[in-house]
Amino acid sequence: MKTLMINHRKSVITLLAIIAAIITITPDAQAFTSGEDEQQFDTLNYVLIRGTVEDEDNGDPLAFATVAIEGSNVATVSNSSGNFSLKVPKNMTDKNIRFSFIGYEKKYIPFSEFRKGRNTVRLKMITVPLIEVSVFPSDPNLLIKAVLNRRDENYLSQPVKMTAFYRETIKKGWSYVSLSEAVVEVYKHSYEDPREDRVRLHIGRKSTDYDKLDTLAFKLQGGPYTATMLDMMKDPYLLFDNEMIDYYNFKISNITRIEDRTIYVLSFEQKPHVNIPLFYGKLYIDTENLAVTRAIFNMNTEDRDEVARMFIRKKPLGARVYPTEASYIVNYREDENGKWYFGYSRGQASFKVKWRRKLFNTNYHTTLEMAVTDWEYTEDKPFRGSDRLKMNAILEDEVSGFSNPDFWGDYNVIEPEQPIEAAIRKIQRKLERVE
Repeated sequence: MKTLMINHRKSVITLLAIIAAIITITPDAQAFTSGEDEQQFDTLNYVLIRGTVEDEDNGDPLAFATVAIEGSNVATVSNSSGNFSLKVPKNMTDKNIRFSFIGYEKKYIPFSEFRKGRNTVRLKMITVPLIEVSVFPSDPNLLIKAVLNRRDENYLSQPVKMTAFYRETIKKGWSYVSLSEAVVEVYKHSYEDPREDRVRLHIGRKSTDYDKLDTLAFKLQGGPYTATMLDMMKDPYLLFDNEMIDYYNFKISNITRIEDRTIYVLSFEQKPHVNIPLFYGKLYIDTENLAVTRAIFNMNTEDRDEVARMFIRKKPLGARVYPTEASYIVNYREDENGKWYFGYSRGQASFKVKWRRKLFNTNYHTTLEMAVTDWEYTEDKPFRGSDRLKMNAILEDEVSGFSNPDFWGDYNVIEPEQPIEAAIRKIQRKLERVE
C-alpha cells in the first residue's frame, strides 16, 4: 500500500495541514457499514423549521448566514447553497428567529410564521452612508495592532461548554469517498487563557468507500480540533500575532455592516520579500470595539515545492504530492453582553498527486466545518484525558455506522449540501439493500 503522511502540529502551518493519509486500510472493511444500533430520541420536544436564506433583490443564496433563536444561544448556519434547518425547542416557540449576514440587514421572524416544508427568508443588502465610507483609519497597521491588543476585552472571559456539529468530507476527483459527521462538546477556555480547547465526542456516524480510494488512503487527522484551531482570536499566532504582522501588508479595502454595526474590511497579504508561504485574505472588524467578526483567508500555495516540504512527511515512491489550494472561513457571534465568541469555521484543501509513470494526475479535495449550536458558561474542569478526543484523533476511526435520518435527535446540524445529500441517499439505499 502506498502511503502519504502530512504533518499536523500546532503552528502557523496547522491551518493547511489538515490531511493525513493512513498507512494501511483494513482489508475486510465494508464500503458502507451499519453495525451500530439505531438510537431513539424523543422528537416531541422540538419543532423543525427549514428554508433558504437569499438576497432580496437577486435571489442569490447567502452562504453561512447565522440562524439563531432570539434571546438564546441556540443557533446554526446556512450551508453553501443558503439552505438551513433549525430545531426549535417547544418551550421556545414563542420567540423570534433571527437571521444575519455581513452586509445585510438583520431580520427577525416570529416562529409562528414558519410553515411546514421549506421557507424562503430574504435579507436586504445594506447601503453604507457615504459619510461612513469616507472615515477610514489612517494607518491599517495600527488598526490590526489595536485589534490584537483588545482581544481580551472583546471575547469571552470565562470558560464555556459548547455543543457543536462537525462534518468532514473527502472527494477523489468529483466523487465523495468519505463522509463523517458528529455532535461534539467543546470545552473552550477563556480567550485570555492560552490553553487549547478540548473536544469530547457525543455521537457520530461515518461512511467510507474504500474501493474508490485506490492506492492512497486519505483521512483527516485532528478533525474537530482543526476546526477549533481556526478560531484565530483564541490562537492569533496561527495566522499572525504582534510579531508576524510585520510579514504582511494591510489595507482597509471597504466598509460594510453586520446587523446594526459598521464593519471595516481589512485586507492582508504577505510582503513580496517574505519567501515562506503565508496567508492572504480579509478580516471584518467592528468599528466600535475593534473585534474581528469574520475572517476569510487562503494559504499562499504558489511555491509548490516549498509548501510540499512544509507539509509532507512521507509520500509514495514515484509520486509528487502537493497542496494546490487551502481556504478558510471563521465566523464570530456576539452575546447579549457584547462579548464575541467562535461560532463557525470551515476549511477546504485540495491536493494533487502526480505519478511518475501515469498519464493522469489524481486530485483529492477535503472539507471540514463546525457550527456551534448551543453553549453555556461553565465552572467545570476541562474534559479528562479518558473522555476527550486526542489531538491527533481521526474521527472516522472513532465512530462507526451510518444510521437513519432521525439519528441526530434534537441536536441541530448543518443542512447538507446537495452533493452530500446525494451521497447520503446513496448510503441509505445501500443500507436498505443490506437489510
